[in-house]
Amino acid sequence: MSGEPEDEWSSRDGAGDGGPRVIVIGAGVAGMSTGCYAQMNGMRSRIFEKHVLPGGCCTAWSRDGYIFDYCIEWLIGTAEGNEAHQVWRELGALDGKTITNFEMFNRVVDETGRSVTFYNDPDRLERHLLDVSPADARLIRTFCRDLRRFVDIELYPFLTAPALRTVRERAALLRTVLPAFRLFWRTASTPMHEFADRFQDPLLRRAFRNIFFQDPEGFPLLPYLFNMAGAHHLNAGFPQGGSLGLARSIEERYTSLGGRISYRARVERILVEDGRAVGIELRDGKRYYADHVVSACDGHTTIHGLLQGRFTGPRIDKLYDELLHRPGALFPAVVSAFVGVRGDLGPDRAHSTTYLLPPEDAAQLPGALQSSVVVQLRSDYSDGFAPPGRSVIHCTYFSDFAYWKALRAADRKDYRAKKGQVAAFVREFLERRMPGVGERIELVDVASPATTRRYTGNHDGSILAWKAFSEADDIAAKLVGKDRMRLPGLSGFSMAGQWVGMGGLIRAASTGRFVVQYLCDELGRGFTASESRGTEPWHPGKLGRLPQLDKWSMRGDIRT
Repeated sequence: MSGEPEDEWSSRDGAGDGGPRVIVIGAGVAGMSTGCYAQMNGMRSRIFEKHVLPGGCCTAWSRDGYIFDYCIEWLIGTAEGNEAHQVWRELGALDGKTITNFEMFNRVVDETGRSVTFYNDPDRLERHLLDVSPADARLIRTFCRDLRRFVDIELYPFLTAPALRTVRERAALLRTVLPAFRLFWRTASTPMHEFADRFQDPLLRRAFRNIFFQDPEGFPLLPYLFNMAGAHHLNAGFPQGGSLGLARSIEERYTSLGGRISYRARVERILVEDGRAVGIELRDGKRYYADHVVSACDGHTTIHGLLQGRFTGPRIDKLYDELLHRPGALFPAVVSAFVGVRGDLGPDRAHSTTYLLPPEDAAQLPGALQSSVVVQLRSDYSDGFAPPGRSVIHCTYFSDFAYWKALRAADRKDYRAKKGQVAAFVREFLERRMPGVGERIELVDVASPATTRRYTGNHDGSILAWKAFSEADDIAAKLVGKDRMRLPGLSGFSMAGQWVGMGGLIRAASTGRFVVQYLCDELGRGFTASESRGTEPWHPGKLGRLPQLDKWSMRGDIRT
């Protein structure tokens, strides 16, 4: 951590001529990215984080030697030669790490045991789908033809803020987009559910909706093709150390640049004088001052909490007074059940499987939004997630935040009982799907959407904020491109993170870069960025000491 004196930040005037002071609220990926780029550009930055760990939703926790990795399922930018990878290199996120790549994106199994595997290779996928349903040959070939075209397209515009792109950068983007414009337009305007409904085979009609593990509802074809093509290029892999490993690496890069993170430091409000943000006040009453304040935390908390709803405009009002309360505007919350198992899980198993559930099974999942559960063999993703001779399984399903919020507020005992119901279902379900595994389960640890809200502050426990390819997506794009990530009537302030840049880790990281680019432009100085030179091999010890979030689990032969 930096050795700066406390009065550097507790004084309005700061100390010396060490460059502009920047306070960042939130040590998630976006907040630490903002801090890194601020340090690279001669600014003095400090991050305030209410939790004891960096990462926000990009996190993990421990139990009895197991590490339960919460966030990353695939990471765009794991292959060299594109702008997403360059951002991760600048942030040190992949320093010394190996990358795990899978030959398939997901497998979907229906109630009868029929399955379909979504291979990333278009040729292999086409052969497999034709074996599953020859009657759907025309539609299958259409999807795989489009996937092949996406494989040939490299489109990762994450380096320059939209309003600052040069003529050369805009021309380069057009050279990529124009030849494939009709492909982009058609796949972006075709909802996946409409496309899937054209299949004759009932399994394919449901399976295509669940390529992204569960049905995000409302997504068009484009993101499915884009991400599967990225995985085929080995550009959507899983980094060693997982979610918290990524966050720790960025934290290390930030502090090596001279930045400072204050943990257990909950910001209560942003200090504003004469229409300018001048600092922050913590819950304990301490005040810290800066030349610029960046909020990289929950959007609603920022707008209506830290700023008390004083600085809004038509776009902000549309997002936070209307869309925030509209069903389906936010990406759903999830229930996570992590399972610790003695021994390995056997060969030739898919690393990720969506099981479509019959009504009697779906009814056993409290607060479920869809009749399916995702089972991922997380020990296959990275080393260090389980003690020697053991394995970790992660089971998830989309769930209703309001259900869990009301349950926890009304009766903590009933809340814990519902978590126990999830754990009991997972234990019994896994035994059915993997005979013999039930007696080897050592513990089941359950996190609800209420858990996500308490530890990250994300509104309604949403893990990705606004749902992409929606009206909110269009408005958020204008916040970044037209409003330069600022609020009406408030100078000295910016917003970063998924509430302006939309979900996905690379998009969150790029908002930190954009904020500093806009700030440099305002200050009349050039923007610079350099790649991290870290070469030390990554190891699980770099995760540090992990917390136990809810301190609740179901162990051994305990039944609820």
